[in-house]
Parts: sequence; structure tokens; C-alpha cells
Amino acid sequence: MTSILFVCLGNICRSPLAEGIFRHTLKEAGRIEGIQIDSAGTGTWHEGNPPDPRSIEVATRYGIDISGQRARQVRQQDFSDFDLILAMDKSNLSKLRQIAPKDATAHLRLFLDAPEHEVPDPYYGGDKGFEAVFHMLRSASERLSQMLVDPQSS
Repeated sequence: MTSILFVCLGNICRSPLAEGIFRHTLKEAGRIEGIQIDSAGTGTWHEGNPPDPRSIEVATRYGIDISGQRARQVRQQDFSDFDLILAMDKSNLSKLRQIAPKDATAHLRLFLDAPEHEVPDPYYGGDKGFEAVFHMLRSASERLSQMLVDPQSS
């Protein structure tokens, strides 16, 4: 079993998109079985709410339904329930490291490959920002999916 948690600030823009795109990518690769995928936020502002309508819209445009997801905050248990916790930016990665319990077993890192690359928060931007974030997350999801399907490819 592999388990991955995607994390952003409020869990309504980037991380639900990442969860939905990654799930879709794994289904396309025929590798969804045995992989636990979820998303959460470091903040509580949107807890229980669906993803931002712009995230839902851009995902729908590419055949991915994230409308059933609900925002939640990262929990202490996540640090042992998940193998890998992927932050969308350095600020959220820092917050995760700050709140991680001493006995955490999850590996924490940025979702994008290079440490200097962050997934920008499209919340205050327009539709083009959500489109750009979608494509960033899609590319990263395809790479991560490939690593899970064929670990020798990394």
C-alpha cells in the first residue's frame, strides 16, 4: 500500500486539484489499486467546503470530477497514516515540518521536482492561473505516477 497526501493552505484550490489529477492519472495507468490518495490544508478556513469553483471548473474541462471533495485540515495522524506528504509550496512545507510529531513516519517534500519550484496559489488570480496550475499538477502527477508504476524510471 502506498499513501500520498497533497497539502496546500486551505485545501480548496491546489491540493484538491492535485488529488483529483493524480487519481485520474493513476486510473489512466491502470495503477489505482492499493494507493491511498487524499488532500488537506494547513489552515482551517475552508474546512468542510467543496473545492473552489474555479478548481472544479478547470478539472471538469479535462474530464476530472473533484466536486465531491471536502476541505479538511492536516491532522497529527496524517504523519503516520501517509507514506508521502507533498506540499504545494515552501510555506506549507515549513508549516508541515513545524507541526509534524516527533514520531512521524511520513516523508515530507514539495510536490514539484526541483526545490525551487512551487505550485503558485491561484486563489487571487484569474482563470488563467487555475489553468496554469492544472497543467503544472498534471505534469507532476504523470511523473509521480510513472515512478509508482515503474520505480526504475526515476
